[in-house]
Parts: sequence; structure tokens; C-alpha cells
Amino acid sequence: MDLVEVAKLAVQAAEEKKAVRPVILDIQGLSVIADYFVIASGHSEKQVQSIATGVKDSLEEAGVHVRGVEGYDQGRWVLIDAGDVVIHIFHRDERDFYDLERLWGDAKTVGVQ
Repeated sequence: MDLVEVAKLAVQAAEEKKAVRPVILDIQGLSVIADYFVIASGHSEKQVQSIATGVKDSLEEAGVHVRGVEGYDQGRWVLIDAGDVVIHIFHRDERDFYDLERLWGDAKTVGVQ
């Protein structure tokens, strides 16, 4: 599975949990952190946790190694490290505040369908 497929799988899993505004940013050449960011949000802490669990489980079922999960207990900004694909699942308030899409404004978006 290539990295774009991993990112799209994360988006699909997030959408199954009713994630809001999922997007994939191609940050290759812009950062050494990863090649792709997946960004999505939920309306509550519980929904953020549910989305994170769904994404992590889907990735692992597909054989993708998940290196770690941060922020799950708080449910405000959960980061899932899948190597060169990093998934950010925000509570809607945090997503608006941190606005990663603007911060990484030079990144190309990848179609999620």
C-alpha cells in the first residue's frame, strides 16, 4: 500500500465515524516530519476519540504500522503516527484555532475520493 492509499484509508475510516472536513495535505518537500498529513475533526471529545479509534483500527487491519497515538485521553487533538502519514483528528474548536491548513498553505491537497 503506497502512502496516498494509507492517507485515503485514514480518511475513509474517519468518514465512517462522521468526521468533519477531512483533507489530505501533501507536504513532501515542505517538511521532514512526514509526506502526508490527514486532517479531520469531530464535534465532541467522544467523537474525536471514536474517529481516532476507527482510523487506528482500520490502518492496523490493513497492515499499516501505527507507531503511536498521542492526545487520545483528552480528545481535543489526537495525533496518529503512521510513519510518513500523520493523522490529526481535532475537536472542531482546536482545528479552527490551530488551522493547520493555513499553516501548511503551500501544501497541495490530495483528492480523497
